[in-house]
Amino acid sequence: MSPIRRRTAPSALPVAAVTALVVSGCGLSAELEREADPGRTGRPSVTAASAGAEPPGLSPSDPPIDTGPLDPPAPMPSDSCPSSGVRIEPGPVSAAMGLRAMGVTLTNCGRTTYRLAGYPKLQVLDEHREPLDVQILQGTEPITTGQPDSGPKPVTLKPGESAMTELVWRNTVTDTTTTAVNGTYLRITPAKGGPSEVITPQGRIDLGNTGRIGTTAWEKTPAP
Repeated sequence: MSPIRRRTAPSALPVAAVTALVVSGCGLSAELEREADPGRTGRPSVTAASAGAEPPGLSPSDPPIDTGPLDPPAPMPSDSCPSSGVRIEPGPVSAAMGLRAMGVTLTNCGRTTYRLAGYPKLQVLDEHREPLDVQILQGTEPITTGQPDSGPKPVTLKPGESAMTELVWRNTVTDTTTTAVNGTYLRITPAKGGPSEVITPQGRIDLGNTGRIGTTAWEKTPAP
């Protein structure tokens, strides 16, 4: 008699742990999502990587606008600390149909305390680093109500600490006879009377012919 062969149950497959990415902030991100997909059709929203190829915020009857050459590559971040004692780095440009948002982070990389108060001083520059005629607003409400601004207050940064400001603008074109404004660089002065620094945004500052940018006051970045 042949021995009875017993079948062993297959071992349970390992279950991969999936980490959910929680996107905080229901204000500006919600408005960006609404503008990218107003009918809630579920189509993918425009990301920062595709911002340069995204059409300006025109009505269907308006003629297409030449968006110009490709965006300049953003420089690689450096671990060296500037003589000012602070490092300023732009974040990616979040894009929707006509609305743009970009965070700018300032890190105290020096050895002494650094103090901020209020809003940064900004200047939009072209590809030759010449100033463009752009109005800088203290506050974001004229641009969008989706980005809150807590207002100016003293911010003290110890070595290693950071603060952030948010910039918002629209690339709407309302007059096709006017040349759309595209900034390549941004000159930023963090504190009144202090040194300025020129940074390269990760994507052009495409203002259409709106001619203005709104900013939030400096906010201390929470410790990780």
